[in-house]
Amino acid sequence: MERLKMTLQPENKNSSLNHLIQETQPTPNAVAEKAIAEFHLPPAQGLYDPNHEKDSCGVGFIAHIKGKPSHQIVLDADQILQAMDHRGACGCEPNTGDGSGIMCGLPHAFLKKVAKRDLGVDLPAAGQFAAGLVFLPKDETERKYCKETVEKLIADAGQKLIGWRDVPQMSDVADVGPTARRSEPVIEQLFVGASDGLNDDAFDRKLYMIHKQASKLRADESLKQAMMFYICSLSTKVIIYKGMLTPAQVLPYYPDLQDEDFETHLAMVHSRFSTNTFPSWDRAQPLRFMSHNGEINTLRGNSNWMRARQGSAKSELFGDDLQKLFPVVEPHCSDSGTFDNVLEFLLMNGRTLQEAIMMMVPEAWQKHETMPEDKRAFYEYFSCLMEPWDGPASIAFTDGKYIGATLDRNGLRPSRYYITHDDRVIMASEVGVLPVDPAIVKEKGRLQPGKMFLVDFAEGRLIPDEELKSSFAKKMPYGDWLKENRIRLADLHPESEPHGFDSNTLLPRMQAFGYTIETISFMLRPLVEQLRDPVGSMGNDSALACLSDKPRMIYDYFKQLFAQVTNPAIDSIREEVIMSLECYIGPEQNLLDASPEHCHRLLVDHPILTNEEIAALKHINYEGWHSRVIDITFDRSEGKAGLQATLDRIAKEAEEAADAGIQLVVLSDREISHDRVPVSALLAVGAVHHHLVKQAKRTRIGLVIETGEAREVHHHCLLIGYGADAINPYLAFEALWQARRDGLMDSTLDDDKIVAAYRKGVAKGMLKVMAKMGISTLQSYKGAQIFEALGLKDEIIANCFVGTASRIQGVSFDILAEETLRRHRLGYPDRNVDRQAQLPNLGEYHWRAEGEKHAWDPQSIATLQVAARTNNEDAYWKFAHGINDDNRKRCALRGLLGFK
Repeated sequence: MERLKMTLQPENKNSSLNHLIQETQPTPNAVAEKAIAEFHLPPAQGLYDPNHEKDSCGVGFIAHIKGKPSHQIVLDADQILQAMDHRGACGCEPNTGDGSGIMCGLPHAFLKKVAKRDLGVDLPAAGQFAAGLVFLPKDETERKYCKETVEKLIADAGQKLIGWRDVPQMSDVADVGPTARRSEPVIEQLFVGASDGLNDDAFDRKLYMIHKQASKLRADESLKQAMMFYICSLSTKVIIYKGMLTPAQVLPYYPDLQDEDFETHLAMVHSRFSTNTFPSWDRAQPLRFMSHNGEINTLRGNSNWMRARQGSAKSELFGDDLQKLFPVVEPHCSDSGTFDNVLEFLLMNGRTLQEAIMMMVPEAWQKHETMPEDKRAFYEYFSCLMEPWDGPASIAFTDGKYIGATLDRNGLRPSRYYITHDDRVIMASEVGVLPVDPAIVKEKGRLQPGKMFLVDFAEGRLIPDEELKSSFAKKMPYGDWLKENRIRLADLHPESEPHGFDSNTLLPRMQAFGYTIETISFMLRPLVEQLRDPVGSMGNDSALACLSDKPRMIYDYFKQLFAQVTNPAIDSIREEVIMSLECYIGPEQNLLDASPEHCHRLLVDHPILTNEEIAALKHINYEGWHSRVIDITFDRSEGKAGLQATLDRIAKEAEEAADAGIQLVVLSDREISHDRVPVSALLAVGAVHHHLVKQAKRTRIGLVIETGEAREVHHHCLLIGYGADAINPYLAFEALWQARRDGLMDSTLDDDKIVAAYRKGVAKGMLKVMAKMGISTLQSYKGAQIFEALGLKDEIIANCFVGTASRIQGVSFDILAEETLRRHRLGYPDRNVDRQAQLPNLGEYHWRAEGEKHAWDPQSIATLQVAARTNNEDAYWKFAHGINDDNRKRCALRGLLGFK
C-alpha cells in the first residue's frame, strides 16, 4: 500500500515564508539508532518521540498488615494481576504484553536456599545483604562488560560482591510472544553484601549510588545493546520481577515466584497499558518504589525543574558524592519512571516515603476552607520547595516498611480497598480482583481525592489519612515560618513612577508589537466586557502560521495540547475548588533540607501583574531581595542578526544576575523606540529559562516579563508554560485605556477597573486552558510546555523551547527576525510619509479581500449555497474544487498530503 508523503506545495507568497520546507528530524544519537535494531525502541522519527512515552494501567497490592510473610501472598497477587488483564495491553500478538510485574518483600528463606544451591555461598543476616534482578545484554561480551562495571562500582562503594545468579526464564512455558522474545534480555540476580558496621539505611544509600552510576551504561555508545541493561531493583527490603509480559505470563515465566519458599509480607502488581507509546522490558512496572496508574501531564516541567534544582542541592547523607547521583531524572523513562526517579532521590536523601509522596502529589489545599491550619501550612510550606506532579494518578508505593496508595487531587483514577479480619489489606484499581468472603471483611472503601492510604508493618495497623498528615504537619512550626518569611506583593511599594499611559506613542508601539483592529475588537474588549476568554464559533479557519503569506506572531505557531483517551479534562468552573493560580516565585533553597529560609519567597496571587506591581518588583529592596532589569530590545542597525545576538546576551545577563545573588530578573521591552527593536517576549523567556535550566541555575532566580507583546490568554499561557513566573502586559492595559477614552467601552469603567476586569478574564481563560489538559495548579503548569509547535525549525526549538514537539520543521530565526523587523517598521517607518494613521486589519478572524487566507471565503460559501438551493452539480464541483485543491492547501496541513 502506498504511504502518504507530506510535502509543502509551492505558493506565491509575498513574505519570507517561501523558505518553509519539509525537513527530516535531526539525526538520533548512536545509542538510539542501535536500539531500534537491538532493543526495538525506535528513535525520534516522523510523528514519534520517545520522550513522550506514557502509561495508563492497572495497579494493586496485597499485604499482611502485621508483616507476616507467606507464599499465599504471591499467589493472591498473581490472581489480582490476572484479574486486571483488561487494564493492560498487548501488541499485534496476543502473547506479547505491554508489561507486567510483581514487587515483593525480600524472600530471605528462598534467597538463602538458591544462593547456597546455585552459588555455594551463605548469605549474611537480613539487612546485611541486598538482592535484585538485573537485565543484561544478550551479547556475551557486552554482558561481561556491564557486569564488570557494576562490580567495580560495588568495590568503589566499599561493599562486597556476593555473586551473580542466573534467573530461570521460561519463555516457552509462558508462551512469550515473538516481539517480546526479540528484545528479551538475559536476567541475572545480583547479591551484594554490606560492609562491616553499616546499618540498613546507610547500606541502601550505597546501593542507590551503585545503581544510579550503573544506569549510565544505558548511554554508553560503545555498546550496541546498551538499552538492554537495566537494574530492576537492588534493595535490602524488596525485589521486583517484571518484563514485557502479559499478566498471565509473569508466574510461568519466573519459576522463582512459584517456589513455596518464596514468602513475602507484601506483593504489589502492575499491568501496563503503554498509551500511544512503545512497550519495553525496562518500562514494565512495578518500579523501584511505586506503581502508577495514570498520566503525569506536567512531566516536561517537572523534569526541567528537577534538573535546575540539582544546582542548589546539598545532602548531609551523601556529601560530595551527591554529584554522582545526577541526573536525578534518567533519560529513556516513561512518566511513571521519571516520578519514581524523583521519589527515590527524595527518599534516599532523608525524606520519609510518606512525606515525599505528599510533596509530589499534594491534596488541594489552597481553597479548602475547612482544612486545619497546621495542615494547610504544611502544604503551603512545601509548595515553596516543589511544584505538584499533576495529572490523573493512582499511585501505590512501598519501601518494604510501609505500603500505601494515594490519589491525585482530582480523584481521577479509581482505587478500592478491603481490610480483612485475618489482617490482610487488598487494594486495586477496581473491586473484585480477589474473591473475599464477606464474613471476614473488616473494612472496605475507596480512596478519596488527595487522600493517602498507609499500612505500617512495624505497628501492624492502617494509619488514617488525618492522623498521618497531622503528624507530619506538626513536626515543624510551618505556619510560623511562613508568617515570618514569606513576602507578599502587598508588602512592596512602587517607586514614584508614572501610571504607564502614554497616548502620544501608543499607536506606533501597538503597530510594532503586531496589534490589529481585530485584537482590540475580538480579543481585548471581550476580556473586560464579558470577563472571560473570547469564544469563537466553529473553530478558526484561517491559515496556519506556517502556511500564511502574512507575518505572524510566534505565538501563532503553537497549539495547546489537551487531555485525550484515558486522561480526562477538568471542569474549571464546577471544580474551581481544586484549581489555583497562586504561586511562590523567586530563589528556591535546597530541596533536601527544611528551614525557615525555604519559604522566604514572594507569593504572587495572580500571574498578571499591574503596572504598579511590576514597578514595585523592578525597584524591590525588601528583606534582602533585589531585582535587575534586562533590556530585551536590540539596535535596529543590527538587522536580522540582532535577534539571536540579543537572545544570547539576555541569557548571559540572566545567568550573571543569578550568580550575583539577585532574586528577580525582569525582562523588559519598554525601551522600544524608532531605533530599538523588541525581541519576542516568548523567545526571550524560553531562551533564558532553558539556559538557566541547562546551567542548573533556574531555581536561583525569579523570572518576570514586562512586555507590550502579550495580550491574549494564549500568549500568557505560552509565557507561563515556558518558564515565566509573572507577566506585566502593559501595552494591553494602555490599549484598553485608550479604547475607553475613544468611547469604545463603558465610560463608567476607570483605568483600575479595566485592569481588574482584564485580569479576571485572563484568569478564567488560563484556568480553562489548564483544565483542558487536566492540570489543576499554575505552579504545575509553569514550565510544563503543554504545547506543540507547528512550523518551527529545530534551531528555534533547541534554543528556546527544548523538548517541544515540532514535527514538520518550518521557519528559522532568520525568518522570525525578518518578520519582527517588518512589524517594527510598520510602527516606526523610515519616512514619516509611510506612517499609518491606524492599526492594520489583517482579517485573521473575519475574512477580508486582501487579508489572511481562510478555508471558507465568500466564493466557496456562495457556490455551496447555489449548489444546495438549485441542485446545480457544476456549482457543487466548483465548490469542492475550491475547498479541496485551493483553500485546504493554503490553510491546513492535510491539504499538503499527497500520494507517493
